[in-house]
Amino acid sequence: MENKAAGAAPIRQSDLRAGGAETAAYIAELTGDLALLARRNGFDTLAYLLDIARLEADNIRTSGRCRT
Repeated sequence: MENKAAGAAPIRQSDLRAGGAETAAYIAELTGDLALLARRNGFDTLAYLLDIARLEADNIRTSGRCRT
């Protein structure tokens, strides 16, 4: 069974070394993609939770709460 979501990019070494803002942006992008996938398959509660995670990652990225 394939464990990657459609369109999801694998984690690269550069992602692991990214600063806080880049990491938050990456998390926001991935959770947004996962939320869309969940919603398309009728997993409404999961999609909602992933949307909340995306919003939090965006908030961290834009608020300057990043460590690096």
